[in-house]
Amino acid sequence: MKTIIFSNTFFLFLALSGCEMLTEEKTTAEATAESQVISTKVVMTEAQFKNAGIQLNQISEQQISNTLKVNGMIDVPPQNLVSISIPIGGFVKMQAEILQGTSVRKGQTLAIVENPDFIQFQQDYLDTQSKLEYASADYKRQMEMREENVNSVQVLQRATAEYKSLQTRLKSLEQYLKAIGISVNEVKKGNITNQIAIFSPIDGYVTVVNVNQGKHVSPAEVMFEITNTDHLHAELNVFEKDIPKLKAGQKVRFLLNNDDHEYKGKIYLINHKINADRTVNIHVHFDQRGTSILPKTFLTAFIETGSQPALTLPTEAFIFSEGADFVFIYLGKIQKSNEYEFEMIEVKKGITENGFTELILPPTADLKGRQVATKGAFTLMAKMKNIGEEE
Repeated sequence: MKTIIFSNTFFLFLALSGCEMLTEEKTTAEATAESQVISTKVVMTEAQFKNAGIQLNQISEQQISNTLKVNGMIDVPPQNLVSISIPIGGFVKMQAEILQGTSVRKGQTLAIVENPDFIQFQQDYLDTQSKLEYASADYKRQMEMREENVNSVQVLQRATAEYKSLQTRLKSLEQYLKAIGISVNEVKKGNITNQIAIFSPIDGYVTVVNVNQGKHVSPAEVMFEITNTDHLHAELNVFEKDIPKLKAGQKVRFLLNNDDHEYKGKIYLINHKINADRTVNIHVHFDQRGTSILPKTFLTAFIETGSQPALTLPTEAFIFSEGADFVFIYLGKIQKSNEYEFEMIEVKKGITENGFTELILPPTADLKGRQVATKGAFTLMAKMKNIGEEE
């Protein structure tokens, strides 16, 4: 009996001790959790407020444009990108140092191509010209003789056919010489050459050089590519579901991948063909472009599709910290200490336009008309974190 009483007393003691330990652990955990909570409020003395250069602005409502974010690329019109080749092969003789990036003018000589066959074409032209002169005289003579009934109709027909055939051949040879770059007027003067000059057909920059001194080039082989950048534009890729929102004349803002400067433009053309990836090409002209913009540069564009009222703040009022955006709301002065009191709240950023950013508040917050720290917000954040670490 004594043994049973002793055992019960022992287990009761263990149970009570366990409860006390759990209570102590819970109290310790709560205390630790409270110590880890960082206050979202911060106060500043008047001297600190002035030294930090804090400025206050009211949350205001203004019209913010609805934007559509798309990707694209800088491009040039087809007529401003020229590939240069020749209709007949030959050996290249470089006349000047032509490198990628070289600026060239329309009519400037890029290279010389040599080929002995060029001589034969010019000789054929001169021979045909001489034969045509004889055929022309014979045709006139046969016409006169036929009028006097001296010759037969068949003789006149042969003379006519020969005359017209040589006329056609001479015109063909003349066009061929022009096509390969040989001056017909020089050939008529007897100035025969085995060289043709390769000229730049437009003003621009050499972007591709596929030849070198002594290289043999074949017909249709691209020797040079020249790009004129006077009419650069943006080609945007917009998904078909967004096309109904767009129309010619809408404003567009650009950010180039290699440039932090923001450019502006307007939609000029909307293609009427849907690509294989279900996008449509949008052609946009710049309002004013910089000299550093290069073709094939990738970009991000924001197309303004309308406007809506929204709460806004100067963009510098937003502080990004630990993966979230915050602003500091001014709560007023504390009467006893005459200190300035602020509270940090987490918000979301919307559309940014002309130095102002849309303020998206939590559903429970109603801060319309309240003042927010726009300058000195980083100082407030630093002071608040220091207070949290001290606590």
